[in-house]
Amino acid sequence: MLEAWLEFHRATLLLKCEGLDDFRRKSRPIPSSKLSLHGLVRHMAEVERGWFTRTLLSRPDTPTLFVRPEADGQGDDSDFSPLEEADWGHDLELWQTECQQSRDNAARFSLDDVGSRRGRPCSLRWIYVHMVEEYARHNGHADLIRELVDGAVGW
Repeated sequence: MLEAWLEFHRATLLLKCEGLDDFRRKSRPIPSSKLSLHGLVRHMAEVERGWFTRTLLSRPDTPTLFVRPEADGQGDDSDFSPLEEADWGHDLELWQTECQQSRDNAARFSLDDVGSRRGRPCSLRWIYVHMVEEYARHNGHADLIRELVDGAVGW
């Protein structure tokens, strides 16, 4: 069930990005926010890598994809911005690759197996629940962004 909900949310994020040109995917229609659909895909690639590789496999030194290493996850927005030179095809492929790597990593463990995050144990079950929550939260953002960009709502 946890795997299925995570897959649902991965597919939902992709669906929110479909049918838009590069300008609209990079658009930040909320003036006070750096969020864009393209940025959300980049962010979720980082999140996938963070939880299913750094944490589950206990490999904290795994390099980031977009976030500046010196940021150490402390409020850095470099996965969201800047996007002027970002390539959608490349970034989409990176996200899809990270999703597949996450699936492969998770398949090696039971839900009660643990990895390590900042020196503390973290179970695969917790990672799945967190990932469903993380995608659900950002898919809510994606809903609003998509509606503001071109009026599309719902599935």
